[in-house]
Amino acid sequence: MTFRTASHTFGRCARVVFMKAHLFSLMFLPAVSVHTWAQSAPAKPTSAESTAPQPDPAPTPEQIHDLKLKLMEHEDWTKLSIKGLGLQPNPPLPGGIIDRPQFTRELVRLQWRQSDPVDIYISMPKGVKNPRVVLYLYGYPSDASRLTADEWCAGATKGGFAAVGFVSALTGERFHAPWLMKQWFVSELPASLAITTHDVQMILNYLETRGDLNTDRVAMYAQGSGATIGILAASVDPRIQVLDLLNPWGDWPDWLKQSGWVPDSERPDYLRPEFLEKVAAFDPVQVLPKLTTPVVRLQQVKDDRITPTAAREKIAAALPRGAAFLQSDSWPEYMKTFKEQNLWGWVKEKLAGQPDPAPTHSGGGL
Repeated sequence: MTFRTASHTFGRCARVVFMKAHLFSLMFLPAVSVHTWAQSAPAKPTSAESTAPQPDPAPTPEQIHDLKLKLMEHEDWTKLSIKGLGLQPNPPLPGGIIDRPQFTRELVRLQWRQSDPVDIYISMPKGVKNPRVVLYLYGYPSDASRLTADEWCAGATKGGFAAVGFVSALTGERFHAPWLMKQWFVSELPASLAITTHDVQMILNYLETRGDLNTDRVAMYAQGSGATIGILAASVDPRIQVLDLLNPWGDWPDWLKQSGWVPDSERPDYLRPEFLEKVAAFDPVQVLPKLTTPVVRLQQVKDDRITPTAAREKIAAALPRGAAFLQSDSWPEYMKTFKEQNLWGWVKEKLAGQPDPAPTHSGGGL
């Protein structure tokens, strides 16, 4: 498993790739609820995840505009909790199962908003009944490729844990209509964070219904913008009992002003009071001190250009009492510590050691 920080040059290249991918989505993705996968489960586990069939014709610009308005009416992107939002999931669509000596990997398509299916990858250890769950979110610009790598799945399920991963909104394969080519994760930051925070809760709701997982308490490992979303999700969903965070974004006034991830040509737009006001409630600096998650660890790498020093220091200062804090001067130093101290195993160790919650538990999505 490898951690990488993106340079400003890579950031620009990544955005070009996503813009091209978005052009493809405008040409081919439907602007209606996606129900393209077979509704019935395969009779036997398949040897590879299924591929989606040929998509429908492209939506018109008018349809795209109308779709965004409908999405905003359907789902309140100013709130973190899904309680009262009325999000109704479609029946899950199976996408096939990969069988390996140590684990199985299942693809399931979930959906609760129009034209935005969420594919989740569930890796299950063999020989373990109802394993506990670690949810993985790597954030922008990561796509699902890591989640389908056998080496990653073997490591994630080591020790008898299930690993559930997905991709955040406006990221990778989820960069599609109704978002325009000029839009991206940061330009739509309030929506990106709110939508994905809702997704975490809806995914946990689905996992509770499966019957083959122990979901009375779960852990979440997240990086970058994914770590920010992990903080926001844990603040409204008590099912998340362990939170492991690597370089979360946050302290938005400083982050948007200094981050190497933000193009200089766009920076003034994000420093306007109206933009900062929309994202203020989703700032880890504000949320972390109130967090009641029992076990939290923050990992920071000082030479990460995505999160500037001022923002990194304010995020660290906002940690709740009792949280663990690991800081490295550089990525080489971090990777050395990662290997020598088995940093990946920390989240599983803490999840296994947590006491069972009270039976009156009420999840964030109930």
